[in-house]
Amino acid sequence: MTAHQKLPTAGPAREALREKGQFWTPDWVAEAMVAYAIGETSGHLFDPAVGAGAFFAAARLVSNRLQRPLQLLGTELFAEALLEARQHGLDSEDLAQVTIGDFMSYPTLAKHDAIVANPPYIRHHRLSREHKDLLRKYAEGVTGKALDGRAGLHVYFLIKALEHLNPDGRLAFIVPADITEGVFAGTLWNWLSRKYCIDAVVTFVPKAAPFPGVDTNALVLMLSRRSPASTFKWVRCLARDRSLYDWVLSGFTEQSTHLEVFDRPLDEALVTGLSRAPSAHCFGARPLGDYVRVVRGIATGANEFFFLTRRQVIATGIPLDYFIRAIGRTRDVTGDTLNETDLAALDAAGRPTYLLNVETNGRVYPEALWQYLRHGEEIGLPDRTLIATRNPWYKTEVRQPPHFLFAYLGRRNARFIRNLAGVVPLTGFLCVYARWTETDHLDRLWRALNHPNTIAALALVGKSYGDGAIKVEPRALEKTPLYPQVLKASGLTEEHADRSQQLPFVFPDTGVSKVGGL
Repeated sequence: MTAHQKLPTAGPAREALREKGQFWTPDWVAEAMVAYAIGETSGHLFDPAVGAGAFFAAARLVSNRLQRPLQLLGTELFAEALLEARQHGLDSEDLAQVTIGDFMSYPTLAKHDAIVANPPYIRHHRLSREHKDLLRKYAEGVTGKALDGRAGLHVYFLIKALEHLNPDGRLAFIVPADITEGVFAGTLWNWLSRKYCIDAVVTFVPKAAPFPGVDTNALVLMLSRRSPASTFKWVRCLARDRSLYDWVLSGFTEQSTHLEVFDRPLDEALVTGLSRAPSAHCFGARPLGDYVRVVRGIATGANEFFFLTRRQVIATGIPLDYFIRAIGRTRDVTGDTLNETDLAALDAAGRPTYLLNVETNGRVYPEALWQYLRHGEEIGLPDRTLIATRNPWYKTEVRQPPHFLFAYLGRRNARFIRNLAGVVPLTGFLCVYARWTETDHLDRLWRALNHPNTIAALALVGKSYGDGAIKVEPRALEKTPLYPQVLKASGLTEEHADRSQQLPFVFPDTGVSKVGGL
């Protein structure tokens, strides 16, 4: 088996990798994708992003095993990338029908029976505004709706490649999981699932990840241009071996201890998320949103100005009633609770815990505050993107201290934190407010949030990244299932659900707890 690509971890080489979005596909995955795409009949294979030729090399191996001649065609934007194809044992003849150019400009009339690709993974913020506008206009012309501007280049590659499929043709793409989870996913898959057949979606557990060291989860889409089906195969790879190849070659029938295979209803998967495990077992669960409301943390637009350490607060001379206690980084909360002792320790360590909170109710500001605000104007803060939308520019968002903090992204497992210190969080956390606030209920809710089944269920609603990390947005967190056994074990009852009137999303200025003293 071919060794994994050695990825640069930092510096110009890593930046260049991000710009081009080029990552090799390991042979045990590439061979399975090729075997699916060519099926039993196709005599050629088209790769719209040839790169180092991983799929061409896999195609040669598959062709030899099956004793079937296979013509190789493709496009590649960067001619120098083809030089790396020698590492996969390819020669000039193998690459003779590779066109150097942008696949997005590839002639629409060119059709293929078998398409396979690892498209360039270039996130939207690395695309110029002009390029992004052209891509969105193209996608709207094909799908009938404009995609959200946060779709990466790989999304448009998929749409373009599907256009080039012959009737009954097959396509296999390895892509990041965000293609089924991002804000654009609904538009994309509503269109795709009506026009094409989803034959299989292959996912990978962390120890079987095809791209170690890349901060995203990968999945393989196996799609065909035929009438859509109501079910598909959802697969989870448990090991890096050729079990996936053997399964594909068997027509999706061969069993393996290294594969988990589910016959999955398409309707359910489109709601749950194609990259996420089936949710049929969630029957009888209640959504977390029946018991809590979730709001994102405060976005200041300039933490270095608004979010200060104890020493910095003292140095400004600004009175304490212009600050509220806050928490910014998940690394500053080492346990699953946060109390006053923890805040004192953070202060002693020089970590910021004081958030400037300037009320605009006609108060006469002290001179120290005016001096500090003038300093903010001198360094250009009012012109920053987020800050420029506020009036006045120094009036930040307001939150009441939530009952619980949710650490939604990081190398440590996602977790709920009991907010005993009464802090407000910045955007590193989500605010979790209980709909019912009696002490006994908060204790019961705390037990439910920390139940292992609840933590495991976050994977059903979160956006997955590499190494098992997930990100859960506010509305998604409210959809987290609380299983019957969790409700029973924690003592949560029906009477404490569905009380949305108990708690608004955003609170008035008068509800903010001020700092009591240094």
